[in-house]
Amino acid sequence: MSDKSRIDEPTGTSTVGHEWDGIEELNTPLPRWWLWTFYACIAWAAVYVVLYPAWPMVNSATRGALEWSSRDDLKREMASHLAKRAPITNAIAATPITALPAKHELMEAAIQGGGAAFKVHCVQCHGAGGAGVVGLYPSLTDDDWLWGGDLAAIETTLTHGIRNPDHDATRMNMMPAFGRDGILDSAAINDLVSHVRVISRQEKPSAASARGATLFEANCVACHGTNGEGIRELGGPKLTDAVWLYGGSREAIAKTIYNPRNGVMPRWNDKLDAVTIKMLSAYVHSLGGGEDQPAPVRAAAPEGEADNG
Repeated sequence: MSDKSRIDEPTGTSTVGHEWDGIEELNTPLPRWWLWTFYACIAWAAVYVVLYPAWPMVNSATRGALEWSSRDDLKREMASHLAKRAPITNAIAATPITALPAKHELMEAAIQGGGAAFKVHCVQCHGAGGAGVVGLYPSLTDDDWLWGGDLAAIETTLTHGIRNPDHDATRMNMMPAFGRDGILDSAAINDLVSHVRVISRQEKPSAASARGATLFEANCVACHGTNGEGIRELGGPKLTDAVWLYGGSREAIAKTIYNPRNGVMPRWNDKLDAVTIKMLSAYVHSLGGGEDQPAPVRAAAPEGEADNG
């Protein structure tokens, strides 16, 4: 490798004095336009560092001479947006949820606001259209409701959640683990499954279902009702239709009786304000299964609470 530079005869450009196996590097100058662009970028960067946040610190960054902040911009935009919405949200807040349907424009505004909140807080479990996930999360689009499908009932469920151990006002019931805790043996569970399959019109009556009917009367009517029609004030699900959260096959029903899931829904009164919960209730009510009035309350047997999902 040579340390002496020379003029390359074909190009008239000096070399840098380096040579590798007969290959030399030309000392070709950078284009003038490129150099001026590079210098302009350096100058722009220097000005930016002075004017805008640039240098990271322990808990923040340098503010810059202009005191600009993207967080401050966001706060101002959010405040402006909330101010524009204030007349509608204030009107929704001042209207009892049961009176919303009589005010068409206000109800539509609540549904739209609730739809936006649903996309942020609820689609993770109930899906974008509220159809739920079989075996995990219930559908909100049918007319099968554990705790009631009128506006006030939905609002209560959203506000207080289901089986929240840290909240005394939560919706609460617990289906006994008949198999796991040794309340019923496998033969009795199979008979009980036969009875449930009969009242849900999936099987024809049999000797097993007759034995299961006796077991049902002794263990299940307190929450599911005499005929399996459910008891909403206890959150006892209806067993006489084709709507099953965890499945209506023999295997699925037997699994639920043996060791029920007793799923949990979070309460939202510690995360969302009352107006947002009211709007969410209106949106859920609009998905297809909402009821106009609360269902009649029926007297329940004095003991036991259950939930097959």
